Amino acid sequence: MKERIGVYICHCGGNISDYVDVEELGKMFHKEENVVIAKDVMFACADSNQKDMVRDIQENKLDAIVVCSCSPKLHLHTFRGVAARAGLNPSNYVQVNIREQCSWPHSDHPREATVKAAGLIRAGINRVSFSESLEDIQLTVKKSVLVLGAGVAGMKAAIDLAKSGNEVFLVEKDYFVGGRIAQKDSLFTTGQSGKQIVALLYEEIKKHSNITVFTGTTIEKVSGSLGNFGIDLKVKPRYINGKADKQAVKRAMEECPVSVSDDFNFGLTQRKAIYKNYPEALPDVPVVDAELLKDQPDFVAKFASTLNLNEQEETISLIVGSVLVTTGYDNYQPKEGEFGYKTIDNVVTLPELNRMMELNPEKLVHNGKQINSVAFIYCVGNRQKKGDNKYCSRQCCTSTIHTSLQLKERYKDIQMYHVYRDIRTYGKQEILYAKSSKQGDLYLKYEEKEMPVVEKDGKATVVKVKDYLTAKKEMEIEADLVVLVTGMVAREDSTHISELFKIPIGRDKFFNEIHPKLKPVETVIKGVYIGGTCQGPKNVSESVQSSLAGASKITALLKSGTVAVDPIIARVDREACTWCGKCADVCDYGALKVIEVDGKKVAQVNDAVCTGCGICAPICPENAIEIAQYTDNGIESMIDGFLADVQIKEKEANAGEEQEEVKVGMKEYPQIWKEILAGMTDEKNSIPQIAENSKLNREVVTYHLMTMNRYGVVVPAGMDDKEMYFYYKRK
Repeated sequence: MKERIGVYICHCGGNISDYVDVEELGKMFHKEENVVIAKDVMFACADSNQKDMVRDIQENKLDAIVVCSCSPKLHLHTFRGVAARAGLNPSNYVQVNIREQCSWPHSDHPREATVKAAGLIRAGINRVSFSESLEDIQLTVKKSVLVLGAGVAGMKAAIDLAKSGNEVFLVEKDYFVGGRIAQKDSLFTTGQSGKQIVALLYEEIKKHSNITVFTGTTIEKVSGSLGNFGIDLKVKPRYINGKADKQAVKRAMEECPVSVSDDFNFGLTQRKAIYKNYPEALPDVPVVDAELLKDQPDFVAKFASTLNLNEQEETISLIVGSVLVTTGYDNYQPKEGEFGYKTIDNVVTLPELNRMMELNPEKLVHNGKQINSVAFIYCVGNRQKKGDNKYCSRQCCTSTIHTSLQLKERYKDIQMYHVYRDIRTYGKQEILYAKSSKQGDLYLKYEEKEMPVVEKDGKATVVKVKDYLTAKKEMEIEADLVVLVTGMVAREDSTHISELFKIPIGRDKFFNEIHPKLKPVETVIKGVYIGGTCQGPKNVSESVQSSLAGASKITALLKSGTVAVDPIIARVDREACTWCGKCADVCDYGALKVIEVDGKKVAQVNDAVCTGCGICAPICPENAIEIAQYTDNGIESMIDGFLADVQIKEKEANAGEEQEEVKVGMKEYPQIWKEILAGMTDEKNSIPQIAENSKLNREVVTYHLMTMNRYGVVVPAGMDDKEMYFYYKRK
């Protein structure tokens, strides 16, 4: 039991103290048994307060501390660091969340919020009384990394990892590297060719002997944990004789008698059964679609020295210390009939248009007809209240406008129409929007409740839209080509990857990081990181930045050869355990297995794999499993502490003006608020009336009324008959 505990209750700059009486709580817990220090502080996380806490711990010989502030997700490691600097074991620290759990959800009932906070704080004090001094678990790690996905994000990360001295295995499902970027002829805002970027990155990769590239390869099995992941790869054959002459391979490609729809070009062209995605695709070795050549024995016999159709799949096992997942995204595929897609022949998607532009450098032609006008319909498949994809893909607006600029530059006399909901060309990309407007592109704004309609009118294709920029006038656009601006969606195989590596998936089906700001590339699985568009829509620059962030995290993790992991994990009482296997059945991480000790089968915890989630503890029929720092004694004491009677001084519950002051969290209103209230009658008042009565500027009154409304000092009371002014009343 801890006997010298320090308690720190944070104002959080008003986020907590506006509704929770932190001063009174500080006085209350100063009298608590075993509490040596109880303080209310303005910002617990501030450097100055951290220094004070270190001094308090050392001078008062505290053996435990409790910080009552915001969510542990934000500052758990901050205060563990404070404890460590003061010479106190970080496990003897507990954080109590009285912001998200008290002041914010109960701002309309400050006294009850204070009572609840008191219960939570007492529960925290009781819990820390049973805390143990735990040491981090030290694991030996292998200085090698698996990078899954050889798009631009994966290739950049692989190069960065290799430069830091790591052995890197770059694994790509496709037979060629580059991912989606290879399908883009011109990138915003630099205008670089995607293929050129892929070629430059691949050349850089070839310079590093510690990078091994696997193409046409998938992950079959994942085992082990941080530092020693076991990865089984399945490598598909290319069916090309590795010793074959390049000219012979080229002749085989040219003479191949079988052609099929080319997926790389979205079915706009045909490809041979022996193919490359595009002439410069890398690695510079074509692939044979062996199934298509089964009925071509004469051709196969002619090129017997070049083709090897008997080649078999190969399984390769690797051991890596960490994994970076950069598997990318898929383009949203419109349903048949969605804005005329697949039912009207000149309706295409934006990715298809980009491929058409590269395939038609001189003159834009579709279905044998020259294109003179293009209508873009934005937000197809994204930002749908009732659809699957409620998010914004962020890069589509800029990509579309960049495409329209390229169309004008290449084909000169071509008219563009942009049928949009909102233009989101953020940052420097706003320049592209300005250029588009100056070149004569027309923009028409629609709302989701009144979607555009694409119809066939004789030989013409017409887009009908109610334009909100012209007072909802019905507009009709006759366009030679209708382009559906589709966003990014999670890859079809993301669920499979998630199951292999235990990476959580969000509602949008992209991979989830632990926290978008504090841990933006880390997952709940130790040693597994994510980067690029597999975690959500990004442009190329943002994708590379996130993958490089993951690479730097991995380098820092592996550089010393050992890594310390959190000691809060499950532990087994071997005397009580009878091994029924239920704990292993429910563990999502495979952290429990059976071993034999002195002729008795018992459960054993893999320290490196266990995350301390606690799901195994309640399922054990013998109560033989507990989680460090979450013992039965600790949990029961927390319940007792929360249920204990709390006495708040009567002043907190007084009626009248003082009760209002408590509710807004201020001992006294600002002087200007008093002047505004004095200028208000008992009836509803408009801003001009209040400004005239109080002799204050209208803008000043407007600004302060918004804040007064937030704090419940005034309330809105509708609008005047002409809908020119809002009315306000005293609360």
